[in-house]
Amino acid sequence: MNQKLNFFGIPSSAYIHIPFCRRRCFYCDFPVSVVGDRLRGETSGTISQYIEVLCQEIALSPNYGEPLKTIFFGGGTPSLLSIEQLQRILATLETHLGIAGEVEISMEVDPGTFDLAHIFGYCSVGVNRVSLGVQAFQSELLQVAGRSHSVVDILTSVDLIHQVEIPEFSLDLISGLPHQSLDQWQDSLHKAVALMPTHISIYDLTIEPGTAFGRYYKPGDKPLPTDETTVKMYEMAQQVLTGAGYEHYEISNYALPGHQCRHNRVYWENRPYYGFGMGAASYVEGKRFTRPRKTQEYYQWVKAGGVIDCEVTPPEEVLLETLMLGLRLAEGVSLADLSEKFGEGKLEDIYRCLQPYLDKGWVEVMGGRLRLSDPQGFLFSNVVLADLFEKL
Repeated sequence: MNQKLNFFGIPSSAYIHIPFCRRRCFYCDFPVSVVGDRLRGETSGTISQYIEVLCQEIALSPNYGEPLKTIFFGGGTPSLLSIEQLQRILATLETHLGIAGEVEISMEVDPGTFDLAHIFGYCSVGVNRVSLGVQAFQSELLQVAGRSHSVVDILTSVDLIHQVEIPEFSLDLISGLPHQSLDQWQDSLHKAVALMPTHISIYDLTIEPGTAFGRYYKPGDKPLPTDETTVKMYEMAQQVLTGAGYEHYEISNYALPGHQCRHNRVYWENRPYYGFGMGAASYVEGKRFTRPRKTQEYYQWVKAGGVIDCEVTPPEEVLLETLMLGLRLAEGVSLADLSEKFGEGKLEDIYRCLQPYLDKGWVEVMGGRLRLSDPQGFLFSNVVLADLFEKL
């Protein structure tokens, strides 16, 4: 094994970006292409052309000898793919990279974009985990957020997911939406639990430049909830979901025992992964690379050979990334692993940086691991991580 692979590890996970949506949500800054309500799968030449180029990119990628153990189809709206298109992508991955027998294959799906035949078909070709983008259970909030589905669509989609008995079912919610009240948030949490997903992701709204929300609102201004209210929303989620038996295993994620997202743990543990598709990021041989975010530029990049032209991440940055990602996990990071990879002297620097937060109880050292406390450490994680970044 060459020195870079020995330090950074061998990739065995792949993220596949499917950039198509019926409409762009008002908070979204991901690279997407709006195809409308009528175009999906084989009926859309736009999607078919993209799949062709995507498979070309996969075929160009080096194989480092480890079959894929996790595959994640994100977007965009991957549930706009036909079953045949999804099968073709998976076949291309199998041919060029290999797929392990116990692979986790996750797919983001949106309410109202699939029927029983589609979700059954996705499962029949290998999907064993779906992530449903619910975001809210109130019609008025769905409209505020620019979502293209209704509350009825949510309930219908969950029924279909339960009918096909997918082993892993995750559900996404957003807190801090414009006009969102604590009562509405509590209602969404309880309705989410009642639908019996194995996993729930809670995302606090971030106002990104270039989005519709970025044009409409300024952080901290009405009708966005106050910081005090969003803190209460976070604490409420932690209380309701842990009370319902979900483990708070990462800042924004909850899972029933044994149902954590294996693919996302690859990111948080700072392990390498392939990325394929427009705007997709990869981390291979120590190189973090993001593909072109515009369709034609991405096509031209693949046509030119899909060359990843960037520097290897320096060890100092790898340390920072390991801390900033790993401290998102409830279990935190292993002190022994940090010492082995970066040296005992770095541990002393880390302790010195974090001493004020150890004193506050936001950071803990337990069982040979460094971690943030729940909920206070998680709530103030940005403060802790920004200080680490500045001092290290």
